[in-house]
Amino acid sequence: MKYHTLLFDADETLFDFSRTETAALEDTFLAHEMEFLPMHFERYKEINHELWSELEAGLISSQLLRTERFSRLFQAFKLDLDPVAFSGEYLVNLGRGAYLLDGAEELCAALSAQGYRLAIITNGIKEVQHERIRRSPLSNTFEQVIVSEEAGSQKPESGIFEVAFAKLGLQAKDGVLMIGDSLSSDIQGGNRYGIETCWFNPRRAANKTNIQPTYEIHALHELFDIIG
Repeated sequence: MKYHTLLFDADETLFDFSRTETAALEDTFLAHEMEFLPMHFERYKEINHELWSELEAGLISSQLLRTERFSRLFQAFKLDLDPVAFSGEYLVNLGRGAYLLDGAEELCAALSAQGYRLAIITNGIKEVQHERIRRSPLSNTFEQVIVSEEAGSQKPESGIFEVAFAKLGLQAKDGVLMIGDSLSSDIQGGNRYGIETCWFNPRRAANKTNIQPTYEIHALHELFDIIG
């Protein structure tokens, strides 16, 4: 086989994070007897995206990100809520969201049956990512789950890939493929580390960057066309 080890991103590659995020925010607002409005969600997504970009660039820590996104959100809407307490409740709710994207369970089951080594390499908060995977049908699928907060490095940095290779006992980079939906973290990270990459692009977004994946797929089952 051309590849023996497949490194998957988690959110929006195998897991439906948009659905998880929406449900967790709504549940947390409701717990505080507050209506969760579309404008809250839109502003939260903007703030969260900005902060995760800063995290990927090494400008802030994951600990700061946890609460800062809510501090900014509550300030924007003049909401009298404690961002620290709210963040803690939100993360618990987020960990309950084990929703998979269409085809993810079937894909991973088939790959496992065919003898591929599978691992998760994800930017995220450790207790959230581990809990979501544990609750999902993929709980016993992966040899390793590498979360940036535990690894002390996040994609696209090479450090998180070094941790993944060490945990998997890998040395040679041939035969390893990184699959993910983000050009800036998954694909750029894999490219920098020297492994081949596959961009999962279900919305067929235009690539307006200089980051070039080895492959591009628009549905998960198309991965079989690449690995043979």
